[in-house]
Amino acid sequence: MARHDHTATSTETAVRDTLQSLLLGTEDVEGFLQELAELAASVVSGQVHAGVTVSRDGHAMTVASSDAEAAQYDEVQYARGEGPCLTSLRTGETTIIGDLATDDQFPQYRLPALAMGIRSILSLPLDGGDQAVGALNLYSRRSHAFGERETAEAQRFADEASRALSLAVRLVQHVELTEQLRAAMTSRSVIDQAMGIIMGQNRCSAEEAFAVLRAASQHRNVKLRVVAQEIVTSVTDSAAGGGPPAARG
Repeated sequence: MARHDHTATSTETAVRDTLQSLLLGTEDVEGFLQELAELAASVVSGQVHAGVTVSRDGHAMTVASSDAEAAQYDEVQYARGEGPCLTSLRTGETTIIGDLATDDQFPQYRLPALAMGIRSILSLPLDGGDQAVGALNLYSRRSHAFGERETAEAQRFADEASRALSLAVRLVQHVELTEQLRAAMTSRSVIDQAMGIIMGQNRCSAEEAFAVLRAASQHRNVKLRVVAQEIVTSVTDSAAGGGPPAARG
């Protein structure tokens, strides 16, 4: 028993290290999920196909798959509106089908899936935080491919993948926030430049210059930043061309 625990711990550590490396080595969440799906197919014992499903606005969609077959297997569930993947998404519980030939949990899904050669399925929930709720779907053409050992392997992987996915989502949110702050700073800089131009042209105060900008923005129904950028661009173009100063704001 001690050997089993040691092996499980070693496996968890290896998976955690690999997922962290993937997360650091990919540029976006989409790339990370693709790597995750391919890794899942190789980590779980036996020849399996892996897909990652994410729920967006109440609709399930495959965002990554280890191969084309896995994506097709997912689509069968979406088309029928039932299946282990959708059940895991809705309940947050692991769902397993030992043999589709005898398991009738999902009658609408069963026959089309069997026709595609699927015999056993294991779906595990992925929790990446409030912004990402998904499922890891493993498919096999062998019946009873996901026994106790394979299910434990998959569960350990899904647990580590959930933690990595949560971190990936936070990183993306941080990048988006940074970009928004950078955009806000750029806008503020442009507005300050435009105010300086108006103050120089009209010999007015900063408050009066801002009032001119705001009035132009409201009159034209465009953002303040857009009006400011037009003023700055006009003066810059005039200076470059040696023409007369821009019209007053």
